[in-house]
Amino acid sequence: MKNAAASRSGHRDAGPDAPLELSPPEAWARVRAGVPLLDVRSEGERAAGTAEGARAVALDELLADPAAALPAPMQEVGLLCASGQRTARAAARLRELGHARVWSVAGGLARWRAEALPVTAPNETPDFLERFGRHLLLPEVGLEGQRRLRDARVALVGAGGLGSPVALYLAAAGVGHLSLIDDDRVDRSNLQRQVLHGEADIGRPKVASAADRLAALWPGIALRQDAVRLGPGNADALLADHDVVVDGADNFLTRYLLSDACVRLGLPLVHGAVDRFRGQVALFWPARRPEAGCYRCLFPAPPPAELVPNCAQAGVLGVLPGLVGMLQATETLKLLLGIGEPLLGTLLCVDALTMRFDRLALHRHSDCAVCGDGRHALSNAPLPGAGCGTGAP
Repeated sequence: MKNAAASRSGHRDAGPDAPLELSPPEAWARVRAGVPLLDVRSEGERAAGTAEGARAVALDELLADPAAALPAPMQEVGLLCASGQRTARAAARLRELGHARVWSVAGGLARWRAEALPVTAPNETPDFLERFGRHLLLPEVGLEGQRRLRDARVALVGAGGLGSPVALYLAAAGVGHLSLIDDDRVDRSNLQRQVLHGEADIGRPKVASAADRLAALWPGIALRQDAVRLGPGNADALLADHDVVVDGADNFLTRYLLSDACVRLGLPLVHGAVDRFRGQVALFWPARRPEAGCYRCLFPAPPPAELVPNCAQAGVLGVLPGLVGMLQATETLKLLLGIGEPLLGTLLCVDALTMRFDRLALHRHSDCAVCGDGRHALSNAPLPGAGCGTGAP
């Protein structure tokens, strides 16, 4: 009588000898009867919606510890993935482990949708899910990580050679709030390396040109344009209320001002610089790792201008700011997502001619005027004579 009733109701009872797969209509009937349905897809996949009544359980966790999700070996449970392939294998494995009433939804969510069965609404807009779909598939990012990027606020000082790749990749990655700080205008000589700008932008403020390009890349980004030069009187106000500050400056004066302000505000500073064929990247964040020091610990005083000519005097390989800027963008995303091993306490140096990378350990100087033991010079005043160029953008 029981099997006959099940047949009349449109589903088969998932007993010990039940099929390994059920069609979506059969699975939906079991769910409506109170059988749990586990969506084993990644967080990013589930963001686009799932079968009504399904709950999330990571597939690797389910297979590693079945008892956590399947308390009783004879408990009936359905499994759902995108196409049914992952769950078919998982159901077979779980049956081998003694969970005899586990079944998979044949065809997965794709067939479930095709059968017009109920699904929950997506957690985000279709544009968000499509645009950042490759991020959503990464367990280290996922939906929550992508939302974190969307809520993040990054200040970028310099919209030139280094700032171009940083801005483009942060916008493309979904960083939702970007402040562009630069008082310069686009010059034809910039176009060899400053890929944010084009021929039609010559003479325009760089922040305006950059904002147009970034908005075209991702209309959802919020952009603040500060066509001003960072100085002692405005550094704190320009950088406050951000999560990360990125150094795309081209002179020592600005870098010292940046570093000092970030120490005062407790903000991480992603440093980058280029010179002819060489570049360097570092992360300074004394508030998080005091022993790694700040920019002044690395360069207590600027070298003589004749030893470090700027790019207008010495030149710079056009692709080098792109290489260094992408490394800076990578470090910024790692910080915002809280993943990986950031370059705290490390100076990463690259020689483009040999494509050799070297890592140098950085340490705090106890007598540093800004982050040292005394910490007596936390003012806006830069070191005297700190205005020479570095060959950056």
